[in-house]
Amino acid sequence: MFESAEMRVSKQKSAENREALLRAASRLFRTRGVDGVGVAEIAEEAGLTHGALYAHFPSKDALAAEAFAYGSAGNLANAKAWADEQDRSFEEHLSGLLSAHMRDDWEAGCPMAASASEIGRQGCAVSASFTRAFEQTVEMIEGSLEEAIPPAVRRRLAIAAVAAEIGAIAASRAAGEDRPGAGR
Repeated sequence: MFESAEMRVSKQKSAENREALLRAASRLFRTRGVDGVGVAEIAEEAGLTHGALYAHFPSKDALAAEAFAYGSAGNLANAKAWADEQDRSFEEHLSGLLSAHMRDDWEAGCPMAASASEIGRQGCAVSASFTRAFEQTVEMIEGSLEEAIPPAVRRRLAIAAVAAEIGAIAASRAAGEDRPGAGR
């Protein structure tokens, strides 16, 4: 049996479907964690079937890795655009990373802060995606430090700042009352 022309999905529509799946997965994973969301729910959120999801991603792990990269890339692009508005200092970067907005924006906030505690329980692809996002964020912060600081020290400070951001947001979210699902 052959597919009819109506049954085939155009390349553009396929790309739109993939984007919708990544957007939905990224948002849901940040809000409820990778293990707190099923593929059927992600597909439904994207307006697709779980069969369509598996047409784009061979597994939930593959989807999680790409959704993490997708969310991280968006956040990093936003952070770089903000930093490029003017030459932001290290202190301004820290203020942005540790802001109430970053803490409270579960759906669009930092994927690293949302997922750090569970990444170690996920597959290698998800871990590699986290590592790339961490490294890119470190590089951005490293670039905001004074050039008079020796490169090795700048690197250590940037790593410490990003790790502190992840930990501070995770801890403040854990202690907060207005988090998703609080009071259930």
